Amino acid sequence: MSQSDIARSATAPPASFVLGPGDPAATFTPEDFSEQHQLIAQTAEQFARQEVVPKAEELEHQDFAATRALLKKAAELGLTAIDIPERYGGLGLDFASSTLVYDRLAKYASFSVSFGGHTGIGMLPILYFGTEDQKRRYLPKLAASDWIGAYALSEASSGSDALAARARADLEPDGKHYLLNGEKMWITNAAFADVFTVFAKIGGEKFTAFLVEKDFPGVSVGAEENKMGIKGSSTRSLILNNARVPAENVLGEIGKGHHIAFNILNVGRFKLGAGCAGGARTALEQAAAYAKQRQAFGRPIAQFGLVAQMLADMALGVYAGESAVYRAVGLIDQRLESIDKDAADAPAQIRMALEAAAVECSIVKVFGSEMLDRAVDANVQIHGGYGFVREYPAERGYRDSRVNRIFEGTNEINRLLITGMLLRRAMKGELPLLAEVNAITQELMAAAPAPGGDEADGEPLAPETRRIEGVRKLALLLAGAAFQKYREGLEQEQEVLAGLADLIIQVFVLQSALLRARKMAAAGHRNAPLARTMARVLVAEGLDRSEAISHRLLPRVAEGDMLRAQAAMARRLLKRDLIEVIAPRREIAAAVVEAGRYPLG
Repeated sequence: MSQSDIARSATAPPASFVLGPGDPAATFTPEDFSEQHQLIAQTAEQFARQEVVPKAEELEHQDFAATRALLKKAAELGLTAIDIPERYGGLGLDFASSTLVYDRLAKYASFSVSFGGHTGIGMLPILYFGTEDQKRRYLPKLAASDWIGAYALSEASSGSDALAARARADLEPDGKHYLLNGEKMWITNAAFADVFTVFAKIGGEKFTAFLVEKDFPGVSVGAEENKMGIKGSSTRSLILNNARVPAENVLGEIGKGHHIAFNILNVGRFKLGAGCAGGARTALEQAAAYAKQRQAFGRPIAQFGLVAQMLADMALGVYAGESAVYRAVGLIDQRLESIDKDAADAPAQIRMALEAAAVECSIVKVFGSEMLDRAVDANVQIHGGYGFVREYPAERGYRDSRVNRIFEGTNEINRLLITGMLLRRAMKGELPLLAEVNAITQELMAAAPAPGGDEADGEPLAPETRRIEGVRKLALLLAGAAFQKYREGLEQEQEVLAGLADLIIQVFVLQSALLRARKMAAAGHRNAPLARTMARVLVAEGLDRSEAISHRLLPRVAEGDMLRAQAAMARRLLKRDLIEVIAPRREIAAAVVEAGRYPLG
C-alpha cells in the first residue's frame, strides 16, 4: 500500500467498513506480503511440518517437556519474538508478521494453543501495559522461551463476565506485597508456565492485573483437565492461597485491569481467527490428498460431484477467512505503526489502537472458528469411516476445532459485542451511523432505480460490489429499526443483536473477499480469475444467508405498515438475478485437486 493509502486508512473511524464499500488499493491482502513476510511464513510452516507434527503423538500424551523444547526451538528461529522490540530481545516486526506465524503454525492445534498462550495473551500484556522495569525483567526471558507465559482471567463463576471475578488482592500493611486469594480456571500452559498475568480485585473492588511468578509463595496449579480436544496442551486451574506478589508487579493502573483484559482478548480473538484460517487450510490439504487417492467405483472420489462440493466449500471458507484476517491486519498495523512505543502515553495509544479494531477482531474470531468447524467436519466426511478413527488426523482435527467457539469469549458473547460496540460508537458520535441510516432510508424512498441489477458497466465484479452494498445498507436499516423500537431495552433482545451481528459479519467478510479479488484483477495477478470466481460464489451465497436473516429479524423490529415498508426496502436492497454456482464450485474444486491443497496459498 502507498503512504497515502496508509494515512487514509489509519485516520478512518473505527469499523468504517459499515459506512461504505471500501477501497481495494487501501486493503491489505495476502498478495501484499513482502519478501520478509514470505520468509517468516515459510519458516513457520517448515517448523510446524518438520518439528511439531512429527511429535504430535507424544504431545497428545501431555509430554510437556517436549512442548517446552519445541517452544525453545521456535524461539531460536525467532518465531516467539516477532512482537517484542529489539531492546527486549525480540525482532520488533509488524502485526502481519506475527499473524502469519499463527496462521502457518496451525498444523497441530495443541501446539498452536500452547504457542498462542505463551506469545500472545502471555507476553502481550507486559509488552503493551508493563512498566519499563517489568519489560526488562520479563520480556527477554519470554521472547527466548526461557520462561513461558500464561494468562489467568476466567473463574468458575465468571467466564464471559470477567468483571464478576472473585479473586481478591489485599495490600500488606508495609505496602510491599499484595496477598492474592482465589482460583482461576482454564489456564492454558498452567502446568509449565513461569509467569501468569492474573486479574484480581484489590480490596474486593478495584479490578487489577498482577504479574505472578510460579515460585511466589502461595501459588500452585491444579490437575490437568480431561478435555475433549487439544489434549496436547496444558489446561489447569491456578490456585492462589495468600500468594505474596510484590507491589511492583501490579500491571497497568490499579482499578483499570479491564483495559488490559479486554484489549488483550481482542488480540487473542484476532490471532485465534488467523489460526482458524490456517487450520482450515490444513484440513483442506488433508481432504484433497485423501480424495485424490481414495478410489470408489473405479475412480478417485475427488471426481464425484458431492465430494467436489465439499472441497469447494473448504476452499471458499479459507479464501474468505484469510481475506478478512489480513484486511484487519492492515488496519491494525496502520494504527500501531504511527505510535511512538517509547512515548510516556504509548500504552494509552496502543489501547486506543486495539480498541479501534475490536469489532473486526470479534468478527474474525466468530467467522474463523465457525468456518473451521465446517472445514473439519467436511474433512471427516470425505475420509468416511477413516475420518472417525484416531489413526487419521481428520479425527483429531474435528475434536480440536470445537473449543475455538468457546475460547477468547464465546461466539455468542462476541456477537453481542459486535453489535453493542457499533451502537455505542454511534451514540458517542465516533461513527456516523445515524446519518448513514437516514441517507439509506431517503435513497430507498426516492424514485431512483433499485440497486443490485446485473447490467454490465465495464468494471469487474461491479454487480457483486452493488450486492454487498445492499447487505451493508440492510444491516444498518435493520439496526436503526431495532434501536428505534427498543431503545435502551435493545440489550435485552439478544436474538436481534446476534442477527444484526451476523449481517455485519457478512458485510465485512464479503467485502474483504471482493476487495481482494478486485485488487488482484487490477494487478493482473495470475490467480485473479480463480479469486474472482470465489468472490462471486461467496457473494451469491452470502446474499441468500442475509435474506434469511432479514426474514427472521424484520417481524421482531417492525410491525404493521412499518413492517411492510421495511420488508419492501429489504427486498429492494437484496434484489439480484439468480446466479449459477454449481459450475463455479466445480471449477474451484478442480483447482484444489490439481494443486493438492488450497490453490491460492
